[in-house]
Amino acid sequence: MFSYLCTEKNITEIMIDTEKIKSLIAQGEGLNIEFKKSYADLSRDVYETICAFLNRKGGYILLGVNDNGIIEGVKEDSIPKQLKTLANETNNPQIIFSPVRLETDVVKIDEKQIICIYVPESSQAHSHKGIYYDRNHEGDYKLVNHFMISNLFLRKYGGHTEDRVFPHLRIDDFEDNEFDYVRKLVAVVKPGHPWIKMSNDEILRSAKMYQRDEQTGKEGYTLAAALVFGKPMALAMTCPNYKTDALCRKDDVDRYDDRDVVDCNLIQAYERLMAFIRKHTPDRFFLEGDRRKSIRDIIFREAVVNLLIHREFTYPYPATLTIYKETVVTENWNIPYMMGEITPNNLRPHPKNPNIAAFFRQLEWMDDLGSGVRKMFHYVPLYVKDKTALPIMEEGDVFKLTVRYEKKGAYPSRDLGEISATIKHADEVLELIQKNPKITIPEMAQNLSLNTRTIDRVIGKLVEEKIIEREGSRKEGKWMIL
Repeated sequence: MFSYLCTEKNITEIMIDTEKIKSLIAQGEGLNIEFKKSYADLSRDVYETICAFLNRKGGYILLGVNDNGIIEGVKEDSIPKQLKTLANETNNPQIIFSPVRLETDVVKIDEKQIICIYVPESSQAHSHKGIYYDRNHEGDYKLVNHFMISNLFLRKYGGHTEDRVFPHLRIDDFEDNEFDYVRKLVAVVKPGHPWIKMSNDEILRSAKMYQRDEQTGKEGYTLAAALVFGKPMALAMTCPNYKTDALCRKDDVDRYDDRDVVDCNLIQAYERLMAFIRKHTPDRFFLEGDRRKSIRDIIFREAVVNLLIHREFTYPYPATLTIYKETVVTENWNIPYMMGEITPNNLRPHPKNPNIAAFFRQLEWMDDLGSGVRKMFHYVPLYVKDKTALPIMEEGDVFKLTVRYEKKGAYPSRDLGEISATIKHADEVLELIQKNPKITIPEMAQNLSLNTRTIDRVIGKLVEEKIIEREGSRKEGKWMIL
């Protein structure tokens, strides 16, 4: 077994690990693994895959393996020629632009030779004979329009689009009411916060939303400033395609039962999306320690914040929040830093719009990077009362989050009589609530000669089954029979 450095002038022999090659074959073709036969001659479509890997996340190309993962081998006396051709053409700007230097390994497995080409992820966009390629699952595809190509270059762009400077923006382009709202919020969550006494302009500068463009030398408010505080006209001028489409599709899945097209600034958008969630999902009784918590708000605050903050605002497609019978699904365009499903074990927090994220943290609308994901994995099974009901986060060009809020098959709800028959003391509690919606748990316990812990348990079950819900505060509110 030996390896070649694929350069134009030299071929160097070095030792490698064959177990890595066997592992790649066992995994099969995918986002970063490709098989090609190349028995006697180098496959001509290998350059499309090289280009696609360079433009995506890199990967391994195995020559001498068919699409089914069966090792057919490369003709041994053709190996030097194939390697030389590969070296010459990957360094030829008319074949691959910009040219690249690749490492190739030749491995002998079951008496058959395999050529392994390692392609790194590139910081540049590459084309093959003038055509750009990208990788998707186990295929290479052409980027056929300006939008797809511009997305590729945007992905390779090292900065954050939230920092784009718009010199024409003026302080009058921002909503005064939002600044007052922000001052009130930080005064509650962080008394003594410096924003309380700052002017509107000072708040924006403090939040890094006024910057200097190093390329043009021009100064001004940034895209982030327009997104967070902008009036409708400011949003239209700086980010004309920005909006979030909120849909409820519990009954009419072809169209919708309810809809809110949210195209206002991010402060208003956060409040509107949370209101949409509260309107169409249950808030179940939950005690943590001796305090009642709205775990619905905890869970969906993370979902809404992710939808608004960790997205690429320059893409022309709207973000979506869709409420189905059992799940809530959010989707937004994204510059991925990893591909595939995200779990607490493989989580690699990376801010997509760090200045907007830092701003939301000051309002305590979001937590530190990574902790929000862990919160969702902790609370969703408690919310659904199902340990298997974990959120599903899939990162790619589109980031998709699926949160279950009902048990599978639990919709529509069972008949009230059927449910109350399975919950001990349910009928007595419901009768008390019907007579006096403002009755307290201690009063229920006294009326029924039960302890408050038992009443808490009955109330929790009735809320979970959507038979009752609490309206208003614990002291001043009342129970409603649904």
